[in-house]
Amino acid sequence: MSHHGSSLIALGQSLAQLRADALGVAAFCSQARAQTELLAALPPRYAEVWLGLLDRLESSALFNEESCSFSQSALLDSLDVWLQKATGQLVA
Repeated sequence: MSHHGSSLIALGQSLAQLRADALGVAAFCSQARAQTELLAALPPRYAEVWLGLLDRLESSALFNEESCSFSQSALLDSLDVWLQKATGQLVA
């Protein structure tokens, strides 16, 4: 398995932990932002979208409830879709 494949799997596992409240938003975002090699291996648009989603996720964590601007569950779904598309991009 490639290093990038391992990174994607680790991010997917961390995302699952975040959904299960076993990992905090700050820890997840820190790990996710550290994936510079993975982001460099993908087309530039992937990094732009990934970092934008992380920014919104961090902002959503500032609220106790779902805000009308940021739905944390929708952001987590978007991160999951990004992981699936990035996997497809690296396998293709």
